[in-house]
Amino acid sequence: MSSYPTEQMAVKITVNTMITNDSEKETYELIAFGQYIQKTSSVFLRYDELMEEGTAKTVVKVSEREGSIVRNGAVDMRLPFQMNKTLVGSYKTPYGVLDMETTATRISHEFDYGLKKGLINIFYDLTMLGNHAGTYHISITFEEDESNEHSGAGKK
Repeated sequence: MSSYPTEQMAVKITVNTMITNDSEKETYELIAFGQYIQKTSSVFLRYDELMEEGTAKTVVKVSEREGSIVRNGAVDMRLPFQMNKTLVGSYKTPYGVLDMETTATRISHEFDYGLKKGLINIFYDLTMLGNHAGTYHISITFEEDESNEHSGAGKK
């Protein structure tokens, strides 16, 4: 088994979230700039997420069969994922902490070292307060941000 040294690079990140609940579908897109970090068998994306409530520092961690999304700041949330297992996460509100359950059906990540581009996919069912809140598909694409000024310009 080969082991990789820790690698880090500045990246442009596009997060697409599709939520399906019964016959309703909602989609959201977020574009951010942050860091891609690879340590042994896990990859991490770190970025700031601007929300109505303010800014949240977000970390997405993915390995072969598990992952997590953690936000701290304007929103405090922890969503853990493990393939085909139900795990308990939390969402902190001004009124208290809500427990959330996730059941992941797909966790995948790939990275092309030549193109310096990657993709993370997470499919999961979310339950809040005992009620099914939807089936989520989070697709995160990222590529090296060569400008370091977030202009979006890069080599083709």
